[in-house]
Amino acid sequence: MTILQTRNLKKIYGAGENAVHALAGVNLQVEKGEFVAVVGTSGSGKSTLLHMLGGLDRPTNGTVTVDGKDIFSLKDEELTIFRRRKIGFVFQNYNLVPVLNVYENIVLPIQLDGNSPDAAYVESIIETLGLKSKLQNLPNNLSGGQQQRVAIARALAAKPAIILADEPTGNLDSKTSQDVLGLLKITSQKFVQTIVMITHNEEIAQLADRIVRIEDGLIVAR
Repeated sequence: MTILQTRNLKKIYGAGENAVHALAGVNLQVEKGEFVAVVGTSGSGKSTLLHMLGGLDRPTNGTVTVDGKDIFSLKDEELTIFRRRKIGFVFQNYNLVPVLNVYENIVLPIQLDGNSPDAAYVESIIETLGLKSKLQNLPNNLSGGQQQRVAIARALAAKPAIILADEPTGNLDSKTSQDVLGLLKITSQKFVQTIVMITHNEEIAQLADRIVRIEDGLIVAR
C-alpha cells in the first residue's frame, strides 16, 4: 500500500535570473512500513523535499499525497490538523518542550488534537526506546541521545501515516547516532511505521530499507 507519493514536485525560489530550482520535478513513492533514506549533499534539495513532504512549505508545482490525501488541496488550517494527525516529525534539534517532562512531551500532539493516548501502545514505545526510567525528567536533564529518543517516541505515539526525520543524528556523536538509528529501524519494523529520513551520511543511510539519492533537485537513484 502506497503511503506517500509525489508527482512532478517543483519548488522555485525567486524569479527570473535569480530563480533557484530547489526541486526540479521529483517523483517519489513510499510504501507502508518502508524505511527510506533520502541522501544528498548540501544544496541538493533534500531538506526542501522534506518540507514539502511534511506540508511545511507549499510547492511551486506538483502534488504530495499522504495516506490518500493530496495535502496541498487543503487550506492552511486543515493542513495543520492533517499534519498533526498523519505526519510525525523528528528534527536534529529535538524540538522538545522544555517545561514538560518526558511523558508529557510524548503525548503532547495527541492531547493537542483533543484525544487520549493509547496507553498500552505508548507504553510499548517507551519500553522499546528505553525511556521508562526517564518519564518524569525534563528535557534539560537528558543527554542528546535520550532527547532524540523522546522525539522519536513523540512522533510514533500519534500513530501517524508517516514519520519524517530530518538529519536525526546531526547533533549526536557516532556511537549515540548508531544507537538512535538502530532504535529507529527497530520501531519501524515493530510498529510497521513508514519512515523517510533525510541525511547526508552514507553510513547512516545504509540502515534504511531503501536509499533514494537526490542531486540538483532531482532524484537520480532509487
